[in-house]
Amino acid sequence: MLLYLLAFVGGVLTIVSPCILPVLPFVFSRADQPFRRSGLPLLAGMAITFALVAAVATFAGAWVVRANQIGRILAMVIFGVLGLALLFPSIAEYLSRPFVRLGGRVQGQDNQAPSIGRSLLLGVSTGLLWAPCAGPILGLILTGAAIEGASAHTALLLVAFAAGAGCSLAVALLAGNRVFALMKRSLGAEEWIRRGLGVAVLVGVIAIASGWDTGILRRVSLASTAGVEQRLVDRFRPVAYARANAKAEPAGEVQLSNDGPMPSLDGAVAWLNSAPLTRENLKGKVVLIDFWTYSCINCLRAIPYVEAWSEKYKNDGLVVIGVHTPEFAFEKDQANVSKAVQDLKITYPVAIDSNYAIWKAFNNEYWPAHYFIDAQGTIRYHHFGEGEYDKSEQVIQQLLKEKNANLKASGFVQVSASGAQAAADMDDIRSPETYIGFGRQENYVSPEKIKQDMPGLYTAPGRLDVNNWGLAGKWDVASERAMLLAAPGKIVFRFHARDLHLVLGPGKDGRPIRFRVLLDGGVPLDDHGVDVDSQGSGTVKEYRLYQLIRQKGKVEDRTFQIEFLDPDVQAFAFTFG
Repeated sequence: MLLYLLAFVGGVLTIVSPCILPVLPFVFSRADQPFRRSGLPLLAGMAITFALVAAVATFAGAWVVRANQIGRILAMVIFGVLGLALLFPSIAEYLSRPFVRLGGRVQGQDNQAPSIGRSLLLGVSTGLLWAPCAGPILGLILTGAAIEGASAHTALLLVAFAAGAGCSLAVALLAGNRVFALMKRSLGAEEWIRRGLGVAVLVGVIAIASGWDTGILRRVSLASTAGVEQRLVDRFRPVAYARANAKAEPAGEVQLSNDGPMPSLDGAVAWLNSAPLTRENLKGKVVLIDFWTYSCINCLRAIPYVEAWSEKYKNDGLVVIGVHTPEFAFEKDQANVSKAVQDLKITYPVAIDSNYAIWKAFNNEYWPAHYFIDAQGTIRYHHFGEGEYDKSEQVIQQLLKEKNANLKASGFVQVSASGAQAAADMDDIRSPETYIGFGRQENYVSPEKIKQDMPGLYTAPGRLDVNNWGLAGKWDVASERAMLLAAPGKIVFRFHARDLHLVLGPGKDGRPIRFRVLLDGGVPLDDHGVDVDSQGSGTVKEYRLYQLIRQKGKVEDRTFQIEFLDPDVQAFAFTFG
């Protein structure tokens, strides 16, 4: 709800942008006519048209950013024309002439009584003029919804933005021509701003065509997201891909609440270990919903506790349901999820939520996330991230005792996990989860800039500070992964943590990929992870998280290197423990 408010406020503030001045003559020409029959239909037509045009531009822009070479050429032509239009008013006038002629034709019928239809049509033509102007402001508003793609949520954001702008124009329209006279004084500044934008866009086009920086297209696209904009939006809406890392705390008195009824479990593409479960057939049961995904290290470390709770309390009325909601595309594959459930020895029901239906129904934003539901179907408690297991088990016991006062439930499960599922050393993790795809990439320091969705040659950085990393070899870097095009190829990372994990996949044909790991330039010996031998050798055979380093001694800053001896490996994200 807060994001919709942000979109509305952004629309209201559009009126202070100089680029809205060209549409104001159409708006203020209706100032002397009845607002309900003239001004209001004009603003409605303008807002609706803008929302439609902006939606098409936004979704098309996202395609262009990811397009092949033909798409890049098309984008350069579009931005070139846009830059020239901003720089030379005569070109802009020529391009907008059909829409201005339409508006003038409608406007020329002023000798007739005000007509809702004519005013609505004038609003449509005005909206066509306004849409290119407001695009950059709208890019910020759409950032929070970009991960969901084209959806009703995104459409409502566009409507909220357009409604905000319409409201501010309505106030100006009701104020009359005096406001318009004051705003015309800024026309000189608007001219220079427009020309400056034109020069900037043309410089960007030249840079793209010359290969100076293949990332410029994404940064100048009206649908792109700059880092500052992303941080602003994230303040209002947590990023759905964030993973919570909670430190364990001593169990205390747990205060249960009433967070409303359990949402529907409809929408799963399949169920494992059970027939489909519904709210109706879960009535009378205490339910634990565990949102997880099988490449998430925090989820993997929580699963042994969830499995232990299921086994301990299943005869007392507890039903545990794992909801597998994917982060990466390969986690949508049902066969991959089924194998992960078998490998992890999960016995409780698992809903495969590849379309995010259950995730959205719960309005969830984290992996892992635990929701505790009482026997009446009410959510009484939730916990995000790993840790605080005794407190979570205390909640289970309390809800079961509400259902059966004679229940003698006490004590907490004792879990001894190994490999990647072993408890993390939370006090000595100083390296964050790090994504290799350009969509959420941070701390990359190879000399060459990332070539998005294109082959590129990269060299390892000469010096690495803690949490810096780089590529070496020929890679194709996409939004969520990097794929090695020719062997050998390397990834280097300076990290501080006991454990280092890397999410990897073998490529489309499933052929095993050999790799070799070095730690501070030598073989890892006793510091190797479960997926590597003491000499650093390992093989990527499936899409999953691989534990590559587990330091046995003092945790300190170390330089990690993985060299792939075969092409087509896909690397997604580093995680630490």
